[in-house]
Amino acid sequence: MNVPLAQRLRPEDLSQVCGQKHILGEGRPLRKLVESGRITNMIFYGPSGTGKTTVAQIIAKNAGMTFRKLNGTAASSGDVKAILEESSSVFGTDGILLYLDELQYLNKKQQQVLLEHMEDGRITLIASTTENPYFYIYKAVLSRCAVFEFKPLEKEDVIVALKRAKDFLENENDLKKEVEDGVWDVIASASAGDVRRAINTFELCWLSAGDKLTVEDAEALGARALKSYDREGDDKFELMSALQKSVRGSDPDAAVFYLSRLLDSGDLFSACRRLLVIASEDVGLAYSQAAVVTKACVDSALQLGLPEAAVPLAHCTVLLATSPKSNSSYTAYYAALGDVKAGKGADMPSRLKNNHFFGEGDKKDAYIYPHDYPDHYVEQQYLPDDIKNSVYYRYGANRQEEAARAYWEKIKKK
Repeated sequence: MNVPLAQRLRPEDLSQVCGQKHILGEGRPLRKLVESGRITNMIFYGPSGTGKTTVAQIIAKNAGMTFRKLNGTAASSGDVKAILEESSSVFGTDGILLYLDELQYLNKKQQQVLLEHMEDGRITLIASTTENPYFYIYKAVLSRCAVFEFKPLEKEDVIVALKRAKDFLENENDLKKEVEDGVWDVIASASAGDVRRAINTFELCWLSAGDKLTVEDAEALGARALKSYDREGDDKFELMSALQKSVRGSDPDAAVFYLSRLLDSGDLFSACRRLLVIASEDVGLAYSQAAVVTKACVDSALQLGLPEAAVPLAHCTVLLATSPKSNSSYTAYYAALGDVKAGKGADMPSRLKNNHFFGEGDKKDAYIYPHDYPDHYVEQQYLPDDIKNSVYYRYGANRQEEAARAYWEKIKKK
């Protein structure tokens, strides 16, 4: 059987796991939990190739429990129920340790059937997922598990694994090959923190090379293929979040970097949509023309298509990042929405309704037409009675909004 090198090299104890020092280093939480000998329900989440499955298997191997494994992509309700039924026959022993890979693919009902057996100890769950569990895992299951995040490996950690792979292949084949300076960096950098991809790329280089592995071989076989981006998963939303936070933080360099990652993946629509949101959410009333410019740039980008679309999108990204910032209209909306959801303001003043008074009936309820008054303003109540003194919009500390504040204070004090 042609087993991939990454599988043949899979660590058998925690000391061999590369990276994840924040949870597996000496004195860190997951390592302390494992060393305590008491295994609890756990969920490991993070990108592919970061050691989730490896660590789960090491824990399961050392647990001394009846071990069962399922993969969420292929497991049926029958598979889950069969393990639950088996747990009844081992109840009173140390129970079953169920290792469930890709937990997010189990539907809500399948996840729910695990709960009773997790609570009475017949099943201890160790699950791995590439998706954020707080979005994809049933809340009742999540609340019964310790959650550990696995992060992409640093380049130095990937290089340690690659050199281990070289030693393994040399011993396995009784053959030594020279590695040109720069090969480690090329493969490690291109792996985007995914050690499995890095090792398998190295194996391709090893098999195709003669006596020497060159930088050219590494670039040809791995660099482009190893780019990590899942257009339907967390990668997409994390990149869009990074783009928006960089613009909000007025860092044009970071903003264009995350824009380039989105566009390099071919995801033009997500970049356009997020920039349109940023223009009004984060720049807003501090520079209202930013929304107009962004719309024009987005229209141009959609008309041009990639790769030329990057030009107008870079234009508006830098504009937004370097513009003054205000979220006053955004916060005003959500403050008002809070009252709406609380059931306040259900009955608006009659003067605002279509059947408002035109000089008939109770004069205090008559609508007053502001344009008939100096400066096109007259004081009257617009909010419902129960929230008539509410203030949702607060002027931002920027030139445009401060000018508007000064104007209206002058007019309204008249």
